[in-house]
Amino acid sequence: MQAYLVGGAVRDELLGLEVKDRDWVVVGATPEDMLAKGFKQVGADFPVFLHPATREEYALARTERKQGRGYHGFTVYSAPDVTLEQDLQRRDLTINAMAKTEDGELVDPFQGQADIRNRTLRHVSEAFAEDPLRILRTARFAARFQPLGFTVCDQTQALMQHMVRDGEVEHLVPERVWQELQRALHERSPETFFSVLRSSGALAVLIPELDPQASFEAAMAALRCIQGKPDTTTEERFAAILSPLSEAQTLDRARALKAPRDSQNLARLGTALKTELTAVDPTAPDSAVLLDLLDRADLWRRSERFEQLLRVLDCALPDAARAVDLLRRASRAAIGVDPAELLAQGYKGKALGEAIHKERQRRIDQAIGSNHL
Repeated sequence: MQAYLVGGAVRDELLGLEVKDRDWVVVGATPEDMLAKGFKQVGADFPVFLHPATREEYALARTERKQGRGYHGFTVYSAPDVTLEQDLQRRDLTINAMAKTEDGELVDPFQGQADIRNRTLRHVSEAFAEDPLRILRTARFAARFQPLGFTVCDQTQALMQHMVRDGEVEHLVPERVWQELQRALHERSPETFFSVLRSSGALAVLIPELDPQASFEAAMAALRCIQGKPDTTTEERFAAILSPLSEAQTLDRARALKAPRDSQNLARLGTALKTELTAVDPTAPDSAVLLDLLDRADLWRRSERFEQLLRVLDCALPDAARAVDLLRRASRAAIGVDPAELLAQGYKGKALGEAIHKERQRRIDQAIGSNHL
């Protein structure tokens, strides 16, 4: 029974990066052996155990065999006769297929260390083609390590293209696609994620609306812009990449990807208001139009989301910055209206609503210099 540190911990240590998670593979053991040593079993699909002291994950060495289409089409074999090399061979990229003994000796049967030196993302074996999720994972690692000079090698790129032509990507479940997409949006170069997907052909399957050159370039420009703003959320970054689309396209794609409701709503609002703002004349602003946009954005109940929306619009409409700024100024003026003050003046019911609306519009007029009233 021998334990080996594997995967990302070994890779990141060789790259001089902070090691956040440490995963282990155990060779020559059974589940009963692990339980006898005080480990707690947590894996449902295959034997994974938590160390009784460190709580780090220890998985029994295993192999996988393709049985069907998509991500779930595998049978797993785990037994004491599975070797470390067999376990490493089932992994996606060579830089993730290295191990270290408990004494610190590197085990590198697939030349992952050489690929780290050469800044290359390369598949371990032809078994890579059995799991379409590996296309997204490779694109995500490319997004993470592109600032360090990593690129996907030609052979792996060709293999991913073959997988797309073979229809494997069509069998990915939306939940797994969203999980990889969400993580990729927060990598150091998220634009690289989409570039790799596009060059492999997978983007045309997963988000076909972004595959045309003009849409892709607009989406990536918006993504670069939103990434440059401090502390942007997943919702904002997702809305940015869908900002070149129509409102209907955005909602359909967000639903197809099973994006969370907050991400769907912000993306839809971004595309809806983008169309309206492009029609605003900054030289002759209309307070009624701006107030209608604030109502549609539900500024009064969702002020935090509205600030997210403004950041998205800043990036989606670089040529309409003055219109976005008008909306921002209008929001700051109108949000100051206190319904309680009008209620104290005797307004109630429908009259109260009309008075609130009128006062908001009056303040917007003052803020933007409109001659509407």
